[in-house]
Amino acid sequence: MSTRLARGGRFTDRSKQIGFTFNGRRFTGYEGDTLASALLAADQVLLGRSYKFHRPRGIVASGPEEPNALVHLGEGARFEPDQRATTTELFDGLVSSSQNHWPSLEFDVGEINAKLARFLPAGFYYKTFLWPRSFWKHLYEPVIRQAAGLGQAPHPEARDADRYEHYHAHVDLLVVGGGVAGLLAAKTAAEAGAEVLLIEQTAHWGGRAPVDGGTIDGMEPGAWVDETVAALQAMPNVKMRSRMMGAGVYDHGYVLGYERLTDHKPGAAGPRHRLWRIRAKQVITATGAIERPLSFAGNDVPGVMLASAVRDYVVNWGVAPGDRTVVVTNNDDAYRTAILLKQAGLDVPAIIDARPMGGGALMQEARDLGIKVEPGRGISKVLGGQRVSGVAICDQTGSGGELDTIACDAVAMSGGWSPVVHLFSHCGGKLEWDAEGHFFRPDASRAPTGADGAPFVSACGAANGFLSLPETLHCAAKAGAAVAGKLGHEATATTPEAVVTPESPLAPVWLMPQGARADLKMKAFLDYQNDVKVSDVQLAAREGYESVEHTKRYTTLGMASDQGKLSNINGLAILADALGTPIPQVGTTTFRPPYTPISFGAIAGEARGDIFQPLRRTPMQDWHEANNAAWEIVGQWRRPYCYPRGGETRHDAVNREITATRESLGLLDASTLGKILVKGPDAGRFLDMMYTNMMSTLPVGKCRYGLMCNENGFLMDDGVVVRLSEDSWLCHTTSGGADHVHAHMEDWLQCEWWDWKVYTANLTEQYAQIAVVGPNARKLLEKLGGMDVSPEALPFMGWADGSLADTPVRVYRISFSGELSYEIAIPANRGRAFWGKLLEAGAEWNITPYGTEALHVMRAEKGFIMIGDESDGTVIPQDLGLNWAISKKKDDYLGKRAQERHDMARGDRWKLVGLKTLDGSVLPDGCYAPAPGKNANGQRNTQGRVTSTYWSPTLKKGIAMGLVLNGPDRMGEVISFTAEDQDETRDELTTVEARIVNPVFFDPKGEKQDV
Repeated sequence: MSTRLARGGRFTDRSKQIGFTFNGRRFTGYEGDTLASALLAADQVLLGRSYKFHRPRGIVASGPEEPNALVHLGEGARFEPDQRATTTELFDGLVSSSQNHWPSLEFDVGEINAKLARFLPAGFYYKTFLWPRSFWKHLYEPVIRQAAGLGQAPHPEARDADRYEHYHAHVDLLVVGGGVAGLLAAKTAAEAGAEVLLIEQTAHWGGRAPVDGGTIDGMEPGAWVDETVAALQAMPNVKMRSRMMGAGVYDHGYVLGYERLTDHKPGAAGPRHRLWRIRAKQVITATGAIERPLSFAGNDVPGVMLASAVRDYVVNWGVAPGDRTVVVTNNDDAYRTAILLKQAGLDVPAIIDARPMGGGALMQEARDLGIKVEPGRGISKVLGGQRVSGVAICDQTGSGGELDTIACDAVAMSGGWSPVVHLFSHCGGKLEWDAEGHFFRPDASRAPTGADGAPFVSACGAANGFLSLPETLHCAAKAGAAVAGKLGHEATATTPEAVVTPESPLAPVWLMPQGARADLKMKAFLDYQNDVKVSDVQLAAREGYESVEHTKRYTTLGMASDQGKLSNINGLAILADALGTPIPQVGTTTFRPPYTPISFGAIAGEARGDIFQPLRRTPMQDWHEANNAAWEIVGQWRRPYCYPRGGETRHDAVNREITATRESLGLLDASTLGKILVKGPDAGRFLDMMYTNMMSTLPVGKCRYGLMCNENGFLMDDGVVVRLSEDSWLCHTTSGGADHVHAHMEDWLQCEWWDWKVYTANLTEQYAQIAVVGPNARKLLEKLGGMDVSPEALPFMGWADGSLADTPVRVYRISFSGELSYEIAIPANRGRAFWGKLLEAGAEWNITPYGTEALHVMRAEKGFIMIGDESDGTVIPQDLGLNWAISKKKDDYLGKRAQERHDMARGDRWKLVGLKTLDGSVLPDGCYAPAPGKNANGQRNTQGRVTSTYWSPTLKKGIAMGLVLNGPDRMGEVISFTAEDQDETRDELTTVEARIVNPVFFDPKGEKQDV
């Protein structure tokens, strides 16, 4: 049966029919429909099952506040669970299905939970599963985990077929909400000269005004909207985006916008979603208001809807949710729904008005149309199971029992309106209770403030508590003019003349009948999605949960994906009544971004697959590619592992590169090393806290190796620190650690030492850095000419600015290979050219570029540690024999106190040693040395593990470093290491014997590097 009206539907084009499926059944709708309107038009009122009780659930709302109509959308790579039918625009071929039932939507065995409701009250899982404790792991937890959630997770191998992107925007004013308030505020500010971005979460401008009626400047609201939109689109300083939600407001005018570009035309060119990162000097929230439901028994039966949503479906999509609709209300606005239905030729058996005297002019208009009005009445229960069949009415005071039953197939309910204050609250904006409207509204005196202490967020229209059309427009014009003034523009607040039928005051009715103490049999719902009933909140109050935040968590009220948009105020009112305290005293829960859910794809943007992280390229990348580099992933970089020539294996190439460097001259692209500038009067003090050794005493022109620990004492990074000037240092980090270390520094500066005068900047990609290594390194630089690189002018662990081969450079005398070495920093745009000059000039010494594996082998030959190899998040500097790098002169550094704890300071820790196999072979990477006995987990004890292991072409044997129990005290001792056999056809363990030796295998006195 179709409930599509013969005419009407502002958004639908009835000349364009669209086919779609729901639960395998074929349906048709029109272009402009939502999935919800198309299903309602086909009389499909049952759309899903509730979370806990598996009760039948239908559509309640028409927008993002919808708690029930969550469906699976799409198939394969475009499958998504928990999508709102009310915000899903219909497209040809749309595939959808209902959730949370078995074996079918109409017959669900999970409905047995509803019969057991008395055993499943609020917090039942906290009480029921405490005893016997042994049952939790094997009985309770698996059942609860299986029952959790509504939708089905996408298949892990079904990769998302769509693209997503991020976009950055900087504007004077961001207006969130494209209703009449947002349009007028944006127009007022833009006419004054402000640069404005106006966003609207739906595909249409105008909000509720074209549905609710009245006139603006003598025009129908829809005509005024069209005229205003056209005027805004003609302004060069205005950008307008529909299908874009204001997701969250953060510090310093930072706002996230979520734009849905091709959801309504999947597979179209371009990205599906776009996440906007907006910096706005001022923000106006014109986000409107949401109608509240009423609480009465059976208010979740399919067919019970918000009165405003019923109007939306009739006006916007030409769909009647029912042929006979009972309207129940505590305010005048719902009368508009009854009048509209009657004028559309539909039956309205009665308007149930909880107010003893009923309404005003709108009530009289309804009566003039022949609609029966029942003042002082309420609904005692809704009749029907999978859809409404009638209602039983009662006296709202609760006396006299049921008075009558009325047959109907839909119920339109209205409990008043609540301003959408979420965005105003995200960044610390406070709310105040409006005793006349019975809602929380933004408190302008406690608005979110920027770094200058001035408010940067304001609300207007219904979002500010002004619900009537004239008040909405007046507030919007004032808001636009006020913000323009803050931005330095002169603006005039010109309010259009609006005419609407006046309304009588709302009555604060939260429960029908009034004053009833709902028992377990009365299933009057507050939170539809989480099956939270009135009785659950009353039970929480009786059990001592007086804080609204505690009640929220005990009952799960407002914790579902709709985030309490419908349930919040009603739940607060029920709690306040149960506690005998005013609603303002109970307070509100915390509003958190995003306003509605955002796709994971939009959050990730283009960071997926090969570019899950940014692909960073050094200036010499093209040379590496042209010279057959074998690549290794290092953080966000791709670094040459080695450069195989001819028929060389990687092993052969590494050995050749090491030998050439040790004997003559090697060249390394070290541009990936992190380079963080730390500057300011307190920079030295700051670095003394960051590093284990002293950096404030480092002379200008000198370098110092430093270790960085986290607050738990564990080694997190290392590198050479350079003193540039009296107040400036440059901190080198590992290639993969630059971003993390910089974030670590900023975290401490912003959260703990916020008053220290320190500035940091990550300069990693501003400079190319090239290591010139080997006995002929100095000869090469002298050949290039331009600066003195002699040991007297540039000693080991010194640095100097100058020029080489007519290129500005900064040269560091540091070595990670044990050879004479210079690391040369060049502006990134000149790095590739300088690399070429080095290769050309070094040809006479057989200059040989080498990769990361040669780098690792040479550093291991020297016993130098590598972050990530010798450290794994559980290692402290003392374990690695780096006590010399820990200052005894300063009182504190990050990790110092943690390293003094008993477990850190005990004498039997695993410590770094060298390992030399008795047969000269290479120890398997990561293998362990077993020890007698078993540990507390029943596993075989171990006494050490290999951290780095290589074949050394220099020493012609295998070398390794490892962490061994009491290792430095066991020099010369032979221990056995076991690992899986390298022959993949055998599942066996091999044993290799190794002698514990000093970890410095090559040039132990450092004579080669300090020449």
